[in-house]
Amino acid sequence: MDWISYLFNPPSGLTLTEILIIGFILGVLHGATPDEHTWPITFSYAVGKYSTRGGIKAGFLFSLGFTLQRAFLTTLGYIGLASFYNYYNLDGPVYIIVGIVMAIAGSYILKGKYLHLPFDKLLKGHEHHTAMAERKKLHEENEREVPIKMTIVHGLIAGFGFGAYATIITFVLSPQLPSIFFAPILGLMFGLGTMLMQIIFGGLFGSLLRFNKLSEEDIKCLGQKTAANVLYYGGYAFILVGVLVILLPNIDSWGISTGLAIPNLDALNIGFLMVVLTVGVIATISMIKIYNEQCKLRKMVQSNQTKR
Repeated sequence: MDWISYLFNPPSGLTLTEILIIGFILGVLHGATPDEHTWPITFSYAVGKYSTRGGIKAGFLFSLGFTLQRAFLTTLGYIGLASFYNYYNLDGPVYIIVGIVMAIAGSYILKGKYLHLPFDKLLKGHEHHTAMAERKKLHEENEREVPIKMTIVHGLIAGFGFGAYATIITFVLSPQLPSIFFAPILGLMFGLGTMLMQIIFGGLFGSLLRFNKLSEEDIKCLGQKTAANVLYYGGYAFILVGVLVILLPNIDSWGISTGLAIPNLDALNIGFLMVVLTVGVIATISMIKIYNEQCKLRKMVQSNQTKR
């Protein structure tokens, strides 16, 4: 039996040590592969903290919430109460709830900008539209820090999404455990494996903005605005997909096979497309747009200083 088959189709009669090791490795693979519930959220908060350290913290906190939920899930699997996943597809509702939380967090960072409240402009007052004022305005709009503690809430909610990895640890590995005492430990091991990779990716995402010799102020602005856009617009994309999955359940099972036997890499499906849309399209467009705005403002400031 090759290792792929051993991991994704574990045999019966495994020892406790083997079960826990397999659970941890599955967690590592889950965190390393593009998952629609982990990557967009970790990316958003990590970039929003615009540093390697901040990104690591974002990955850790998200995985902490996710790990707690997985410990609960494997306990349900051991006592046989997770069978409702066999009868009900919760992907749609989970997409919607995750999307709502993302949109709320994005709105918070944007300080209500996209809520279109009629009194927003009145509260901001009047400003002289000089290059310095515009530059100041660009940064002041982002003074509200990314609510990184929200990642724990995201992790708890996202954990209710049920894919191939959750199926293995809940319905194949958990029932083989010697007692209920070890059931949450299996979920903990899976969560720790995911946490390891999310910390690594969070650090990479967080350091992504350290390029082109941008000032600390520009990096902060770019990171927070990118995070806000990914969370806000990505949140609405999640809500839309969730509604579509509820109305058209077959969409959730659609996919184009890649020929790979590793979950999250085995097909181009809705989950994979959500990762591409949020981490790829929305984030890239936001970064380019905001970066160009900053370059334009810097040139205006330099031009005004030269004239003086």
